[in-house]
Amino acid sequence: MPAIVHLSLGSNLGQRQKQLRTAIEHLKQLGRVVSLSATYETQPVELTDQPWFLNCVLTLETDKSPEQLLKGILTIEREMGRERTRKKGPRIIDIDILLFGEQIIQSPQLTTPHPAMHRRRFVLEPLAEIAPEAQHPLLKKSVRELLAELQDAQVVRRIPPSADDEPQARDRATAG
Repeated sequence: MPAIVHLSLGSNLGQRQKQLRTAIEHLKQLGRVVSLSATYETQPVELTDQPWFLNCVLTLETDKSPEQLLKGILTIEREMGRERTRKKGPRIIDIDILLFGEQIIQSPQLTTPHPAMHRRRFVLEPLAEIAPEAQHPLLKKSVRELLAELQDAQVVRRIPPSADDEPQARDRATAG
């Protein structure tokens, strides 16, 4: 039986919108995209001295095991040119497994639910848009509830679907 998986995608290098679209196309090889959030421009967290991100969340229906899905995601990131040179640093593409159905997975390679998802506005806002009632299997709360409880002040702005990823927009975002 296929699993319903929620993935977070982010990019803050190059043509960010194009990077997200390319990753989404590649993810279709791993399952069926059931829903896709709007795109959000988001302030970096933890390592803040870097360009702002574009983020979105999608729901994927997949027959892959968690390990097979993770392997496929890492292949997509590598083929798109992601280099892991600095933890939390700038990246062409980042794809995280947020929820893999209701499974709780703790292995050296994969932890679901994503251990920080409930503390990240850039994850919860787009996830609440497409799956507000999805349950965090450890916290036993819906995404909507987690977002309502979030105290994080990170700037997360929904961008219009027709907005281009113009260099001027990136420059404005990083200037402040």
